[in-house]
Amino acid sequence: MDYVIEMLNIRKEFPGVVANDDITVQLKKQEIHALLGENGAGKSTLMNVLFGLYQPEKGEIKVNGKQVKITDPNVANDLGIGMVHQHFMLVDTYTVTQNIILGSEPTNAGKIDFKKAEREVQDLSDRYGLNVDARAKIRDISVGMQQRVEILKTLYRGAEVLIFDEPTAVLTPNEIKELIEIMHSLIREGKSIILITHKLKEIMEVCDRCTVIRKGKGIKTVDVEETNVTELASLMVGREISFKTEKTEAQPKENVLSITNLNVDDSRKVKIVKDLNLHVRAGEIVGIAGVDGNGQTELVEAITGLRKAQKGTIKINNTNITNFKPRKVTESGVGHIPQDRHKYGLVLDFPIGENMVLQTYYKKPYSKNKILNYKQIYKKAKKLIDEYDVRTPSEYTKARALSGGNQQKAIIAREVDRSPDLLIAAQPTRGLDVGAIEFIHKKLIEERDKGKAVLLVSFELDEILDVSDRIAVMFDGHIAADVKPDETTEQELGLLMAGSTNNEAGDTDDIE
Repeated sequence: MDYVIEMLNIRKEFPGVVANDDITVQLKKQEIHALLGENGAGKSTLMNVLFGLYQPEKGEIKVNGKQVKITDPNVANDLGIGMVHQHFMLVDTYTVTQNIILGSEPTNAGKIDFKKAEREVQDLSDRYGLNVDARAKIRDISVGMQQRVEILKTLYRGAEVLIFDEPTAVLTPNEIKELIEIMHSLIREGKSIILITHKLKEIMEVCDRCTVIRKGKGIKTVDVEETNVTELASLMVGREISFKTEKTEAQPKENVLSITNLNVDDSRKVKIVKDLNLHVRAGEIVGIAGVDGNGQTELVEAITGLRKAQKGTIKINNTNITNFKPRKVTESGVGHIPQDRHKYGLVLDFPIGENMVLQTYYKKPYSKNKILNYKQIYKKAKKLIDEYDVRTPSEYTKARALSGGNQQKAIIAREVDRSPDLLIAAQPTRGLDVGAIEFIHKKLIEERDKGKAVLLVSFELDEILDVSDRIAVMFDGHIAADVKPDETTEQELGLLMAGSTNNEAGDTDDIE
């Protein structure tokens, strides 16, 4: 069997941690090969070894049958290996073309030939169906488009093997479909792909083979056609996983969150939340379903004090908190798992232990007379890290060094532990594996059962249907429908999210 890439018996250690323990992965030409594992299992580390960002302690790498030593990413590029990172490596103020050619600029008479570069970038974009505007600035394009720029960066450098690190973690369902098309297009053009993921449905849909890693060890490589979601999940976590969240019937009581005629502008000063009315009661989980861009983000930011409301009222337990500052909102009994964990959830250069008390550091026992008590801070952090299974070398490790999924678990631990009256969970399982998703869903339901109100905002319709007691469908800035999960379907929700009325959406018997 001819392989384009062979990673044989790779071992990679960090102080106190064996990240990769004797792992073997072999990639065939024109194959999409999944690398599946829990958060912190060692998937990204292994691919960083292949891309030359880390050097292994043991093992060998072969490219097209020849043994190679990949000392840095430039060597990887020269060998035809490109990597599309989970967190994009782009300069916001540069154009698409400037980002793509950075470090590989074509020159003419000693000057950068931008016209030639633009032509080449546009040709590549058209050839692979990426539909990217070569002249657009990065800050002006969507997350999905930014990812396409990252793909173009690798293709521009002649990549034959592309590594995708959790590529769908930040994409909307529509962008995910488009990315899958792009992957198929790359394979048709003779490329080979390694896909780091823990989304089982995606593996079943797009991959040929799958190598499972658990706690740094290679468990098994399987043909996707010969396996199923249940087997992959149990190989990944080492136990059976329940895909259906167990919960009793909700017993909702009084209103905790009451929103009346709320109007909010987006960053361009365009009204995006329009005369919205919503209530969430103690003891229930209300899921907000909607296509990205219909005002969900701005709604959450208005409730949590991150964005001004132009009109209307937001009340928590009958107290008007409209346009309160974020700390005052928090002290009014609101917890917030933010959609963007890096921008609003963590201080990346602080130790993870200090991130665990960002909402309470100024209170006893974490500080006294405005002096921080680090002993108490790290004691609390250690307890939460253990309880929520945050995989980190220690509580003193910088938040930046944790995998995306473990960063998310740390935020959830901090917010849920405070047991606020209203817990807002915006994309809470984005970037988490099935075991962690199961755990987080249980935590949300535990909060509900303690009589707390939970507002769940998610693009994952199966998550909305599984966890919510009531679903508010958001379309064009307002609540277009209010439905019960057991009285609707994914197709019906999809139609409501696209602007159909309840009656139109209800007539879905003939929809496959």
